[in-house]
Amino acid sequence: MKTKKIALTVLSFFVLAIGFGQDQEDDQGSVIQTLTPSKLIGKGQYDIKWFNNLYTQTESTFTDGDEPRQTFFTSTLEAYTGVGSNKRWNVGVILEFRSNVVGDRDALDVFKFDGESSTARSGFTSFAPSIKFVPFKNVNNFSIQSSFFIPLVDNESENGVFLDQNGFIWQNRFFYDYTFPGNKFQLFGEINSEANFGKEEDSFANNSLRLTPGVFFSYFPSSKFTILALAQHSELIDLGNDFDQNFTALGGGAKYQLTKELNIEALYTNFVSGDNTGLGETFNIGLRAVF
Repeated sequence: MKTKKIALTVLSFFVLAIGFGQDQEDDQGSVIQTLTPSKLIGKGQYDIKWFNNLYTQTESTFTDGDEPRQTFFTSTLEAYTGVGSNKRWNVGVILEFRSNVVGDRDALDVFKFDGESSTARSGFTSFAPSIKFVPFKNVNNFSIQSSFFIPLVDNESENGVFLDQNGFIWQNRFFYDYTFPGNKFQLFGEINSEANFGKEEDSFANNSLRLTPGVFFSYFPSSKFTILALAQHSELIDLGNDFDQNFTALGGGAKYQLTKELNIEALYTNFVSGDNTGLGETFNIGLRAVF
């Protein structure tokens, strides 16, 4: 029903995009295969990614049985450029926009952006200056992304509608990838750490540490196309706010190189277990341009 409509929308967009771009690049390698998040761009290059995540739930660990639907949409724009001559430093910025609806509204109502109603909120919620760097000169498939998120929201929740954390976040993401001989299979690993700062009364997550390891396994039928499976686990560790949380998500997806510069990805995840969390699912679609 509602989630099926979302899945069909994402799938239709993905299939159309493949049809549009399939003849625009030869089969000599592509960004999705050779420029994973572990690897940095060079001086004078630009890496821009627009990623959209729709999370919707009718279950949680707080109650038994079905609950009124809640849906949370996050659109993230990341832009980086290379500095220096050895592809070891990138600098950039991250901007986040959110639109959330509650009260058993249709999941696609997040795209109505009627933030003045009693069941919805939307707006730009944070931005972050960010750097990426390769700490070891001879290991170019291991990198770190460090970002400091500054909140743009006044209140985390209003009239029972959550928008985003009202606190500062120092995020450090550790990336590593390994391509197996033959260039058909690739393993990508990430550990995301987030230190949350701020007044305890302003956010459920302030004064806590979130750790989220993830593993992605990709198969490349060609250098322009990959299908992947993923597993992630997240732990929010209480450092003084009397709240902890964890969840495990499993999923999969695909990426396709539309042109030499532009690729598209579509992902699905399901929250299979957790504590103090929702048990929903996510539908994701993203575009990335490297030039």
